[in-house]
Amino acid sequence: MDLGFIGKTALVTGSTRGIGKAIAMALSSEGANLAIVGRSKYRLDSSAKDIFTKTGSKVFKVVAEIGEDESVDNMVDLVSSHFGTIDILVNCAATPLGEVPLVTGEHFNNQLFLDDINVKVMGYIRCIKAVVPIMKKNNGGRIINIAGSSARNVGSIIGSVRNSALVSVTKNLAYELGGYGISVCGIHPGYTRTESTDAKILKRSKSEDISKDKIVSEMRSANPLGKIIEASEVANVVAFLCSRKAVAINGDFISAGGGEGKSIYY
Repeated sequence: MDLGFIGKTALVTGSTRGIGKAIAMALSSEGANLAIVGRSKYRLDSSAKDIFTKTGSKVFKVVAEIGEDESVDNMVDLVSSHFGTIDILVNCAATPLGEVPLVTGEHFNNQLFLDDINVKVMGYIRCIKAVVPIMKKNNGGRIINIAGSSARNVGSIIGSVRNSALVSVTKNLAYELGGYGISVCGIHPGYTRTESTDAKILKRSKSEDISKDKIVSEMRSANPLGKIIEASEVANVVAFLCSRKAVAINGDFISAGGGEGKSIYY
C-alpha cells in the first residue's frame, strides 16, 4: 500500500531510541522527508546513522527539549526552514516511566511529578501549538500522540495521569483543528520490545531473584497473542495513521499492544 509520503515532511520527537526511533525508521522507509528530535546529539547521530543504513535516506537532526517553550519554537523553525513545511507531527518524547510512589507514601515528590507532566503532556501541546500555523497554511496535516496502556490501567499514578490527559487533549484538538483539515489521533502501546528491554529484564531478574525466562513469559502473557510486541510493529500502525488513508480515524486512540488488557471499550 502506497501511504503517500513522498514529498511529505514528518517531524518525530523522542526519536533517538525505542518506539520513537522505530516510528522514524518506518516513516523514512515509506519515503517521507524526516526530522528527528532528541536531547542528546550523540543519540541523534547514532539514530540517524541507523536510519540511513536501513533506508538509505538522510535525516535532519535537531537537538531540542520539549519541556521548554523556546526550544520547541526553535525546533519547529529549524525543521520548517530546512524542508519548507511540516505535514506530519508524531509526539513521542517522554521521560522514562519509573515507579512512582503512592501519594500516601513519604517519598512522593511533587516536583518530579510536575516535571513529568511538563514533558509528556505540556511538551506535546507545545509541539502541536508550534506546528499548527504551518499545517493551516498547508490546508491539512496529521498529528499522532503516543501515550500508553497505563491510561486504562492502574499501577502508576503518573503513567495513568499523563496518558489519560493526552486522550483528552487529543479529542479536544481533533474538534478544534478539524476545520483546517488537521486530524489528531493517538496510539496506546503496551508491553513493547525495544533496545532497552533485555537490560530491564536482567535488572529485574537480579533485583527480584527470578529467572529471565519467567519474566519473558510474564511479558508474553500480557496479551492474548502470547508474544511481546516489537517496536517496529507499533511503528507500522503509526505510519498508517500518519497517512491520508487513515483520515477516517480522528480524535481517538488505538491500542497497539496485541490485545493487552481485559476491559471492554465501546
